[in-house]
This record gives sequence, structure tokens and C-alpha cells, in this order.
Amino acid sequence: MARIVSLLPASTEIAAALGLIQDIVGVSHECDFPEEVNAKPRVTSCPIHRAGLSSREVDEWVRGALRENGTIYTIDEALLRELRPDVILTQKLCDVCAVGYGTVTRLAETLPGPPNVLNLEPSRLSGIFDDIRRVAEVCGVKERADKLIAGLSRRVEAVRERVARIPGRPRCFLMEWVDPPFCSGHWGPELVEIAGGYDPLGRKHEPSVEIEWEAVLQTQPEIIVLALCGYDAERASRDYELLREFPGFDSLPAAQTGRIHVVDGNAYFSRPGPRIVDSLEILAGILHPSEFPEFVSKVQD
Repeated sequence: MARIVSLLPASTEIAAALGLIQDIVGVSHECDFPEEVNAKPRVTSCPIHRAGLSSREVDEWVRGALRENGTIYTIDEALLRELRPDVILTQKLCDVCAVGYGTVTRLAETLPGPPNVLNLEPSRLSGIFDDIRRVAEVCGVKERADKLIAGLSRRVEAVRERVARIPGRPRCFLMEWVDPPFCSGHWGPELVEIAGGYDPLGRKHEPSVEIEWEAVLQTQPEIIVLALCGYDAERASRDYELLREFPGFDSLPAAQTGRIHVVDGNAYFSRPGPRIVDSLEILAGILHPSEFPEFVSKVQD
């Protein structure tokens, strides 16, 4: 048995899907799925977590904290030592997503063992599957990964095969933040593509970036999906009301046809774990509801 500390919601879900929930001894303040992890000790914290700030205030605070401190999170070193992990699951893909990788590795070097620090840094769907394999291997359950990935891959291919029969690909803007506007990046545009759409603003396999609202007006998206990083559908709905006030919003084809959807970005699109395939199915239901009626019920709005 490996004592696991997971500093990412995605890695917590990966470990749980591999049948390792009982081996997890500590999690981050953001880990919330499956339900059992909510009883685990929290080894990180963030001053603005659930602080009720507006999206603009969150963006400004994050930029300032990263500029001044290099991180927006605090790690409970005393608790981490008490938990005596054999494996720490973390990442260095995004400074906004978890405690800085350098901070974790430096601290890990001072712990007994020291623990194995596994960096999960996917930028594409296949990379997420690779990370599942890596977690399984370091935790000694390699065969479980093969079964899990096979099931997830079958679902992906089922969507891909049905999309191949559909003529045309609607322009879909997968929006990662509203104020200021951010496009999607990494696996986001890839999911849109597999689901039968085209995201002209997305940065496939690259980090998301802030964009000018004028760029959205110029591309005239037929569908807009608000998959806001760290926000559930209810919180994202508040930013949808803000988005409606942007200049020229009513001129967009998506606004004129009512094809604007608010989804749970926090649980699905922002988490590179097993539920990323649920994200794909949600997109398929949004982009082609008549072809994928069974996925329409997964769409929040």
C-alpha cells in the first residue's frame, strides 16, 4: 500500500478510479470527487477559495499573487510531514491550478523516504490517459489502468465514429473565462474537434490565453460553451449575465439562436482526469443534439 497525497482534483479522481481511494491520506482544498475524499485531510489552502469575489477580482488577485509570491496557494508543511506520504501527485502545467511544483519538490526532499513526486502535465487527451498509466504504475496497480483506459477510449471512439457521419462542423467558442475573456487551450479545442465542432479561437495543446472580445465578434461563433475554469454551472451562470452585456453580444449567431450553454467547468472540462470523457460527451450533446440525444441530459443549460 502506497500512502498517497494528491494536490490536484484530477489526480484524486484518477487515484479513486484506479481503486486507490483508501490509500489517499491527504488532498488539496479543491478536491471534492468522489464524495469520500471530502473526509480526507486538506494539505493546501487558498485565501480566495469560496471568497465570493467577482471574476475580474479573481483574475486581478491571481495575477498579483503570482507576480509577488510566485504562487496563490499555501501548503500545510506540518500536516504533510504527519501524513508521511510515499507518493505525492502534483503538476507544473499551470501555476493557477495547484501549489507550485518547485515548492512541492523542495519540501518532498526534506520528508522521510523521500516520497515519489509525480508530475502530471497533460496538454492533450492522450496525455491524460498517459497520466492515468503513470499513477497506476507508481502505485503498483498497472493492470487497473489498462482496463480503465480501455473503457474511456471506447467511449471516445464511439463519439468520433458517429461524428464522422455528420456533415459540417459548427463554429464553437469554448470559453474558459469571461472577465477578462479567455479562450480554451490544451485538450479543450481537441474535445470540440472530436465532438464534431471547430473552435477558431482555441489553442489546441497550448495554454489558454486572454483574448480581445473583438476576436469573438470577428469569428461569429454559432455555439458558445461557458466552461469556466474552477466554476460550477451555477457560478458560471452569473458570468453569463455579465457576458450578455458585452458590446455586440446580440449580433453573435450563438446569441441569436440561443445556442449558449453553461456547463460545470470545474467538475469536467478543467479536470484532466477520467471525467474528461464526460466533457466530450457533453460537447457532443451540445453540438449535435439530434445525433447524440443520450448526452443532452448531461448538459446543464
